[in-house]
Amino acid sequence: MRVPVFIGHAEAINVEFHQPLSVVQARAAWKNAPGITLIDHRADEGYVTPVECAGDDPVFVSRVRVDKTVPHGLNFWCVADNLRKGAALNAVQIAEILIDEYL
Repeated sequence: MRVPVFIGHAEAINVEFHQPLSVVQARAAWKNAPGITLIDHRADEGYVTPVECAGDDPVFVSRVRVDKTVPHGLNFWCVADNLRKGAALNAVQIAEILIDEYL
């Protein structure tokens, strides 16, 4: 599901894996991933909204939980500033890789 907003992407994501992946394992992977910020407080308003991510480069992941409708599934909430991640910043990052690795 993708929620349209003025600035930003907001997505409720469901992922099914071939093998079990716990919430703890997923959170640890996101904590170490470049370009991702994990904001996953187990409380009301313990997640980032599109308004709060406006002007920031990272992709924010939160509300990580087990999806009980499939054998090895996770659900999570993901937001990013679409003017940065998904548009301008992606173009700059691709250009940097091309320059560093191919020119």
